[in-house]
Amino acid sequence: MTIGSKGTNRSRYESVPKRDFQTAVIRLLEEEYKVIGSHRILEMLAEDLMQLHQEYYPLKDRAQMGDIIWQTTKDDGQRQSYGKKTESYAVQTVILPLVRKEDVDRRISHKKGKKNENYVLETERDREQMVRLLKAAKDQGGLLSGAELSVLMNRSLHTIGRLLKEHFRRTKEILPMKGYVLDQGSNPTHKAIIISLYEQGLSPLAIARKTDHTQGAVDRYLKAYEQVLQLVKKGHDANSVCQITGRTMQTVVQYLRLVREFHPTLKVDVALQSELHKIAYQKRQNSKNNSN
Repeated sequence: MTIGSKGTNRSRYESVPKRDFQTAVIRLLEEEYKVIGSHRILEMLAEDLMQLHQEYYPLKDRAQMGDIIWQTTKDDGQRQSYGKKTESYAVQTVILPLVRKEDVDRRISHKKGKKNENYVLETERDREQMVRLLKAAKDQGGLLSGAELSVLMNRSLHTIGRLLKEHFRRTKEILPMKGYVLDQGSNPTHKAIIISLYEQGLSPLAIARKTDHTQGAVDRYLKAYEQVLQLVKKGHDANSVCQITGRTMQTVVQYLRLVREFHPTLKVDVALQSELHKIAYQKRQNSKNNSN
């Protein structure tokens, strides 16, 4: 459940502030009203409209102490696509319970004398805060990303990933994070959960409801898994599966590992192919660096 790497953290954090009211107005003018002109002029017009909105429609007194008003990705069933800017997607304004009384209370008093007690309490407090933020956003029609959680909680992307993994280990619950719901990234964790439920006999509809995934995402995972499973039963190796399905070696290896887990009697050589994939990836990276 790795949330980020050094090469991608910058772009992920840069997307966080691109969901404000001003950006939404500019997108509306450009896409819906087809206003063509200087981007600076559009920014000035958006600023004037924002000022008018604040004067005539002040924020209602819905937020309580410890809440934060946040603009995030709208949960409208869209699926993220590569090359599309963050500000091009629909935005949802949500009120997030960033701090609660119990958070403060747990900082004031705790039992002393236990080994690593402070670390344990901090981790538990962070995990509960993360769960609270994700579920509050989802209930209001929004989806938080790992980068947004990192900013809100003042924790690294690595820590957010560790907290997500720990929460699933304890509860077997998939939290409604943007990357999971919109089927982003190549992380195999949510694939494994969906396939596990499928192998337990749950229907695709029940799996979608239980995991907070769209029906389309669940169907894609199951179709890919069944395709790989049938090819393995026919004796195809990883390279052959890649050629037949058109999927990358990384994706195929993920599904092969799941096939091996749920069908241990089948012959699946995952370790070797995984190493081959790592070697091929390193060669591509070296070639790219040399070309630069």
